[in-house]
Amino acid sequence: MLWLNLLVASGMVTLTFTIHFVGLVVLSAILRERRVHPVNLTSVFGQGVSILFVVISLFGLHSVQIWTYAFAYLGLGQFSGLEEALYFSTSAFTTVGFGDVVLGDDWRMLGAAEAANGFLLIGWSTAFLVAVTARVRAFEADIEKLED
Repeated sequence: MLWLNLLVASGMVTLTFTIHFVGLVVLSAILRERRVHPVNLTSVFGQGVSILFVVISLFGLHSVQIWTYAFAYLGLGQFSGLEEALYFSTSAFTTVGFGDVVLGDDWRMLGAAEAANGFLLIGWSTAFLVAVTARVRAFEADIEKLED
């Protein structure tokens, strides 16, 4: 059972990393093309809206990944309902791990893999958000130089 656990975990990690990569590529393209900028990026409000858009998008990406794991747990027969599977998945993905809802002994490694996976994906999102914020702030500095 361990090998099946590791195989499923590897597939889930690969799938969620791919979802995240594609999501970040699309998000980068949207920002680059300025398709989603309700106000001018040169204003403080516009910069804030851009950063907020990124934060909400990253949260959405993580939600898709959490739901993907929840459906996997349901498919493996680990939980009787979606709420329980989603609750466990969120708890594992965010590494909170309350422990009030747990996987069966046969699939414990998958839950541990989700925790490591979530930790890495949240870190990747943090790095992306910091990079976007730095670029927005650099753009602001360039505008200030032009105004002087």
